[in-house]
Amino acid sequence: MDLSLSEEQRLLGDAAGRFAAGRYSFEARRAILQSADGFSRDIWREFADLGWLGLNIPEDFGGLGTGAIETGVVMEAFGRALVVEPYLQTAVVAANLISGLGTQEQKQALLPPIAEGRSIGVLAHGEPQARYVLDDVATTAMRNGSGWTLSGRKDVVLGAPWADMLLVSARISGGQRDRSGIGLFLVPAKSARLTARAYQTVDGARASNIVLENVAVPADALLGGSEDALPSIEAAIDRAIAAMASEALGCMQVLLDTTIAYTKTRIQFGKPLAANQVLQHRMAAMAVKLEEARGSALNAALMADADPVTRARAASGAKVKVGRAGRFVAEQAVQLHGGMGVTEELNVGAYFKRLMAIEIIFGSPDFHLQRYMRLAPQPASAA
Repeated sequence: MDLSLSEEQRLLGDAAGRFAAGRYSFEARRAILQSADGFSRDIWREFADLGWLGLNIPEDFGGLGTGAIETGVVMEAFGRALVVEPYLQTAVVAANLISGLGTQEQKQALLPPIAEGRSIGVLAHGEPQARYVLDDVATTAMRNGSGWTLSGRKDVVLGAPWADMLLVSARISGGQRDRSGIGLFLVPAKSARLTARAYQTVDGARASNIVLENVAVPADALLGGSEDALPSIEAAIDRAIAAMASEALGCMQVLLDTTIAYTKTRIQFGKPLAANQVLQHRMAAMAVKLEEARGSALNAALMADADPVTRARAASGAKVKVGRAGRFVAEQAVQLHGGMGVTEELNVGAYFKRLMAIEIIFGSPDFHLQRYMRLAPQPASAA
């Protein structure tokens, strides 16, 4: 089985890499983080012009209609540059949810603006009590005449301060942890009776905690008219995990390359740090962890369109392997750089923070290890 990239995929990766190297230096990123918006709308428009915002959008709605591999190629380049724009939240999660769940009219109204960079939509799903469990939804949706009324709370909604549209999950029927009875609603970010507290996350991105108090939306705000949105939410998040795993590869590669270069030039007791065999072993271990993570990330991308159980196992397997590898590589990079490894002036600390965020977004390695075990085939019982 040939797992090498196609010529088109390599060209896409090269273009993303050149863009990141030329337009997204560490100093440029610092300036973006310190700006009032906290992200660059000019960069976002360039993403649209290059077609990257449409990778997960069908061609009929202004996108390129590519797959998880192409998304991963771009995300790896974004990981090397520590891109802070809400690409994962909008171009991966929201685009897949709308493509998979929306009606033709909703797709036509929502997807072209995303592909063109005119709209930013993010998923508002996680709740304080859920602890990564996707079917734990306490936010409610009540029919109200010709529309709906939403009430509840969503925490750590990544990219929400930049969004004009929220995709809010809410329970239409059933108990708090029932798999059925969950709908996904299109809610303008500036809706009346919706309050959002924005803040900066540990890796420099932006998120909001959102409270909905009888927020009124029209009947056609229910995405796809579906009261069984959970399978689509699970599929979109599994795709996001695969994309985020590729992003982590880019982060780890930079940390490995930076650490090797530093230990070759840092002189201690009359010789480079890299001359010490024990440090060579540690950097070799970093390289091994990176390659292990690469295999798991590729598997998650390849299985993105498989049946739900196979897809979920691949995504959770990648979350465990990549999360643990990312922590190991980041910790070793910081330790081998010494105290300056955690300073704001050096990029090592920024990559460390991003990898720690990646480890926990959409569930910790421990959570996904348990999910993987639940999904594993059970041995046949003895006769």
